[in-house]
Amino acid sequence: MKYAHKSPAVLLLQDGTVFYGKSAGKIGTATGEICFNTGMTGYQEIFTDPSYKSQIMVMTSVHIGNYGVCQAESESSSAKISALVCRNFSDHFSRKKADQSLQDYFIENNMVVVSDVDTRAIVQHIRSKGAMNAIVSSEETDLVKLKAMLAKVPSMEGLELSSTVTTNKAYTYGDPVAALHVAVIDLGVKENTLRCLADRGCYVKVFPMNTSFEEMEKFNPQGYLVSNGPGDPAVMPAMVDTVKKILNSDKALMGICLGHQMLAEACGIKTFKMFNGHRGINHPVKNMVTGRAEVTSQNHGFGVIPEETINKAEIEITHVNLNDQSIEGISVKNKKAFSVQYHPEAAPGPNDARYLFDNFVSSVREVKEQAVTV
Repeated sequence: MKYAHKSPAVLLLQDGTVFYGKSAGKIGTATGEICFNTGMTGYQEIFTDPSYKSQIMVMTSVHIGNYGVCQAESESSSAKISALVCRNFSDHFSRKKADQSLQDYFIENNMVVVSDVDTRAIVQHIRSKGAMNAIVSSEETDLVKLKAMLAKVPSMEGLELSSTVTTNKAYTYGDPVAALHVAVIDLGVKENTLRCLADRGCYVKVFPMNTSFEEMEKFNPQGYLVSNGPGDPAVMPAMVDTVKKILNSDKALMGICLGHQMLAEACGIKTFKMFNGHRGINHPVKNMVTGRAEVTSQNHGFGVIPEETINKAEIEITHVNLNDQSIEGISVKNKKAFSVQYHPEAAPGPNDARYLFDNFVSSVREVKEQAVTV
């Protein structure tokens, strides 16, 4: 086990606010948009979620690393956050199932960590001032030099990032003899999303984000899932065009998070950069169809514009956030197409929204049965 360094480290925000702490992980410097997650558990799933690409993660849970790392619980092949900021970073772990310590994992993933800081103060500052870029360093404490480096970091708004996390080549997942075929467009897909589909009798093929609709159709899918992912949805016109072709095909379509925003854009609904975004595993959402509430797992800094969504005759608003009334889910009338802004695969998080995969697979099966009877 490699123990955390505990040498001086610094967090500098874009507005000039500075926090001093201790180092863990790799000695180095990292930049990105700072955000916070309120989840009490599931730090490994959070760190490996591709949607967090280019973001510095502040964890509000006090103890991080106490249950180590279990490779089977990773949502992608490596850590995707830019850096970690936390209160207490634990070298030791007390979980028999764990493969290694979080410190060892971060060393392997070249991840910079700043610990021993007042995360409550950081979160309160971000909540009042909004999302902004930041820089963390355990090798440079000169604020003038850090400010110069930070000034070169691009804003998350206008940044396309899915191309940095999408798969390089198509691959399959699940049972090859399964009757149902689902094409997944990888904008930053999580492992548990694929597992949820395979567990429901789907043979899945995951495609790079730039794959043409015509190429994906060769897999003969009855349904398409557009995954979660990082970056600004407003700068992905090619992806929007692909979603439009899927809609015109009358195949089943499900969008998750960034995929939700892609469906909205394909229907003429614009997106916007949120003041803080939603990141955590306890966000309350109301299902407007059933009237029931769900506790959901969320991770997004962009959303669909509510006024434009309400004014679209062909769109039904299916889910609404109970904290701020933002749009959390839509469906396209007279189509087997729907999307949600949150994460029904629940990694990490509660399983309240797993029924959405059941709904999607039912639509996939309907498309399959219709094709047989034609």
